Amino acid sequence: MHSSIASDDSLPTLKVLLIGPSGAGKSALLMRYCDDEYDPGSSAATIGIDFKIKKLAVRGEAYRLTLFDTAGQERFRTLSTSFYRGSHGVLLVYDISSRASFLTMERWFEEAETNTVDGVPLYLVGAKSDKAENNREVSPEEGRALADAHGARFCEASAKTRENVRRPFVDIVDQIVRSPDLLAAAKSGRALGTVAVSSNSAAGGYFASCLC
Repeated sequence: MHSSIASDDSLPTLKVLLIGPSGAGKSALLMRYCDDEYDPGSSAATIGIDFKIKKLAVRGEAYRLTLFDTAGQERFRTLSTSFYRGSHGVLLVYDISSRASFLTMERWFEEAETNTVDGVPLYLVGAKSDKAENNREVSPEEGRALADAHGARFCEASAKTRENVRRPFVDIVDQIVRSPDLLAAAKSGRALGTVAVSSNSAAGGYFASCLC
C-alpha cells in the first residue's frame, strides 16, 4: 500500500516546472494528474508558486516527483524565474482554444532555455484538447512544429476528459532518468541546486502529496 512521504525521502527527487501563460490550464492538469480531480467552476489564477508531490515508478525504479505550478501573470515573473534553479524538466503549457496563448510560447521557451542547464528536457503541452471540435484555434501540427523547433516533445491533453493527462509527466520523467547527469543530480540532491519553500513564503503556495 501507500507509504508515507517521510519514508519516501530517500527516493531520487525530480523537480519539474509547469510554465505558460495565465489561464492555459496548468493547475487543472496538475490537479487531474495528482488528485484525479477536475473543478470546472474554478478559474482562479495561481498566485506565485504552488507545488505538489507525487511518487511514480519509471523503468522499474521509484522517484519522488516535485511539481511546481508557476503563475503566468507578468507581475510574478521575477518570482517564478528563481524557481528554475535545480529543475530537471519543464512542461510548457498553452491553451489550444486560444491563439493568443500559443503565440506567447516562443517567449516561454526562451525563458526556459535561458534559466535551465543544458540537457534539461522541455515538453510542450496543448491543454484543453476537449475544445478541439468546436473551439480549436491552434492545430496539432502547429504545436508539434514549435516543439520540434526547440527539441521538445509534444502532446495535447485535457484535464476535463483525462485524455493524455499522464503522458507528459511520465514522458518527461522517462527523459530525465535516461540522462546520466540529470539522474545523478536527482540522486545526490545537490548537483542542480536546491529550492527551499517555507510555510510563510512569499510564494504563498500549497503543499499536497499524492502517491500512485
